Amino acid sequence: MISRYRRELRPAASALVALLALFVAVLPSPARSPQGAAPASLHGTIRDSHGKPVEDASVQLQRKDSTEVLTVHTDPRGYYVFADLNNGAYLLRAAKSGSADAEVSSVFLAPKETKTVDLTLGPPKAESPSASPQFFDPPQFTIAGVTDTTSLGGHGSDTVTRTRDTIAKETVSLTKPASPPVDSTREKSLKEDVARGPESFDANHRLGQFLIESGRAREAIPYLERAAQQDPAAYENAFDLALAYSSAGDYQRARDKAQGLLARNDRAELHHLLADIDEDLGDPLEAVRHYERAAEMDPSDSYLFDWGSELLLHHAPEPALEVFTKGNRLFPRSERMLIGQGSAWFVQGAYAQAVRAIGQASDLNPNDPAPYMFLGKMQGAEGAPSEELVEKLLRFVTLQPQNAEANYYYAAGLQKLRKDSHDQALGSQIESLLNKAIRLDPKLAPASLQLGILHSQEGEYAAAVADYQRDLQADAQNEQAHYRLAQAYRQLGQSDKAREELRIYEQLAKESSQRLERERHEIRQFVYTLRDQPSPQVP
Repeated sequence: MISRYRRELRPAASALVALLALFVAVLPSPARSPQGAAPASLHGTIRDSHGKPVEDASVQLQRKDSTEVLTVHTDPRGYYVFADLNNGAYLLRAAKSGSADAEVSSVFLAPKETKTVDLTLGPPKAESPSASPQFFDPPQFTIAGVTDTTSLGGHGSDTVTRTRDTIAKETVSLTKPASPPVDSTREKSLKEDVARGPESFDANHRLGQFLIESGRAREAIPYLERAAQQDPAAYENAFDLALAYSSAGDYQRARDKAQGLLARNDRAELHHLLADIDEDLGDPLEAVRHYERAAEMDPSDSYLFDWGSELLLHHAPEPALEVFTKGNRLFPRSERMLIGQGSAWFVQGAYAQAVRAIGQASDLNPNDPAPYMFLGKMQGAEGAPSEELVEKLLRFVTLQPQNAEANYYYAAGLQKLRKDSHDQALGSQIESLLNKAIRLDPKLAPASLQLGILHSQEGEYAAAVADYQRDLQADAQNEQAHYRLAQAYRQLGQSDKAREELRIYEQLAKESSQRLERERHEIRQFVYTLRDQPSPQVP
């Protein structure tokens, strides 16, 4: 599992500390290091309940044996710093109007030590778990259990069933961000910090975080474990360690760690992490409950989308549609929420509604290929695409003329709209688009298959044979290409070759059907009930 959690790295360079020191309020206090003593310093980041840096938060530091309080305010990046401090024990508190305060009751500073302590403010009162959640009303569905049968969905032809399963899986994939490029300079600096202070909590924690964010969770674990030995109560390090275990595939240790944290800290991010872990451990019922709880506590775009996509993955499209639809009202500019909504419509067989929702997603950011890819895949499972869908694909190829898939999908849409096989002008346009797609990406097998279909319709069977063979060079398991190649051979009077291709087709079709059945059984289906809600009208 690729981590869905990303955090900004906290720079530790002394130049940054010096810059941030400008925010320190100069107040007389016994906390200040006396002349000649070795000073310590404390700095960190203040974030809100959504993980975003908080500007102008008030940060107070009070030495345990003093009544004097030092106060600074965070900069636009949420950073604060207290410099020139005595060693000793301190109380650290952060506050911001509209959010619940955050506090660390004991921060110990050694002589010359530079310590990083990050704080997360609680949600505003309106978002408090005890208050009504921002997610409108309670959901109008109940997940009652799971079943490993396929009796709750998958109606329609084999092609339609496969496409709907593919759409559901690819909707889930929208939750997974790409790993950022590795900052080798930053990595070198962090490792040097650990080398200078191998037992330093801060050095080990920062390096562990960096490695997680770089997609190297297994490498992060030893550093985070060493930091945990130094400060077992540090929440953020414990959370990162659970995340690292999960990302490295050690799901049971991850679950144990996260559940232990949850017993002391009922936070949305812990429910969300546990949901990911439970899904990986094959416990989707527990996973969806944690996803729901995370979304109730923190109805962010990310948490709502993950809840909806989990429902969709496990063949519960009606509840998924409710989540995506309400999520769209909260986040009308969320492209992936609209894609999720369209995918849920599509899985239910509501083609027009699916096209409309994903078309709206493409309008939000016309240069993003993701919505067009969904539209392109959807049209392959339908008898005839709508003109609205093909218009969106025309925009795709117009904006990205050198994108092979844009050329292919638009050509496939035009070919489905082509009512007269004698329309030579449209046939030539389709052929040109497909040839361009193949030229841009010779391994794009569907484009060769589509070109073969076009040549077969034109009666050019020798050309079609060449097209199907090129398709099979890129994808030897394409059963449809074998079937159509058999038909082309039959038209050319090559009966032996036609029979051989049919034999291969029948074997691949059988294997494909068995594989599809296994996959559907592996993804356990939610058993759900809807309350006071009519079934959606499917055209």
